[in-house]
Amino acid sequence: MEDKQFYSPEEKQMARFAKALSHPVRIYICDLLSKQSCCYSGDLAEEVPIARSTLSQHLKELKNAGLIQGEIMPPKIKYCLNKENWALAKQLFKQLFK
Repeated sequence: MEDKQFYSPEEKQMARFAKALSHPVRIYICDLLSKQSCCYSGDLAEEVPIARSTLSQHLKELKNAGLIQGEIMPPKIKYCLNKENWALAKQLFKQLFK
């Protein structure tokens, strides 16, 4: 059975969101970002007690899933939640857990 035909686009999107949220550090980052409009990469590095390279990988996962967005403002990157995709994730998971 081929993946493309069996799973709906919504199921695939939900899996991307779930994978991105499958690590406690990523959930922590999203929680931090949900409490403020945006946060700079340097501030996140001070807030999250992990190596900057590891933080960068976690941010990349969240960004690739579309849960956060980053705006390059040299020498920093400003990260914010992607509110549109958070609303979509909420809707998809609400349907799953009804």
